[in-house]
Amino acid sequence: MTWVKICGNTTLADAQLAVELGANALGFIFAESKRRVTPAHVATITAHLPDDIERVGVVYSRDAAEIASIVREAGLTAVQLHGGLDLPLLQQLRDRLGKEADLIQTLHWVIGSESGQRLREEMDRIASLRLVDRILVDSKVGSLGGGTGVAFDWKAARELFQRDDLKVIVAGGLKPENVREAIRELEPWGVDVSSGVEASPGQKDPDKLRAFLGAAKG
Repeated sequence: MTWVKICGNTTLADAQLAVELGANALGFIFAESKRRVTPAHVATITAHLPDDIERVGVVYSRDAAEIASIVREAGLTAVQLHGGLDLPLLQQLRDRLGKEADLIQTLHWVIGSESGQRLREEMDRIASLRLVDRILVDSKVGSLGGGTGVAFDWKAARELFQRDDLKVIVAGGLKPENVREAIRELEPWGVDVSSGVEASPGQKDPDKLRAFLGAAKG
C-alpha cells in the first residue's frame, strides 16, 4: 500500500486528523514558508502523536549541527533536505544522526525543462553512496521548490520511479482529484501533499484530507 505523507502541518488538530484518516507520516516546515513552524512548537505536537507515525522535518539549512538540533528538539524521526543535492552535508548528517533519523533527499523536476537526465544522474550518485533512505521528486517553478501546487510531467518521469535501489516519493500538484492517477502512472513508493489538502496555507481542509487519503490508500 502506498506510503502517504501530509506536509505543512502547523496545528495538533490537523496532525491528529491526518493520523486518524490513515497518514503514515506528517511533515513540518522549518524554512521560509507560509507554513513555517519552530522546533519548540512542533515538539508540542509530536508529543501527542503515536510512536508509529513518522515525523519529518523539511529543512533548507546547510548546517548539520543545526539540523540535528532541530531533529532532537522537535521530536522528529526523519529529515527532508531541500535546496539541492549536497553530498558532504548528507555524510555529516549520517555521521551525526546515525539511525536516529532517516534522510530524505528532495530532487526537483523543473517545470518547463527537460529534467529527466539530470535527475537520473543525481539518483545514481545517491544510490551508489547509500547515504539516503528515500528520494522525493517535487516540482520546481521559478525559485519555488515546494508547495507550488503544480504537477510535473508524470509520463516523462515514469522511468525515474521504476528503481529497485531507491524508494521514490512523488510530490508537487497532488490533490484528491489526481492522486490515483499519479499512483497509477508512476507507481511510486510514496506520495506527499501539502497545498492540495489545505483550506489556506498551514490550515488543512478536513474534507480534502479525507478525500486525498481515501484515494491514495484505496
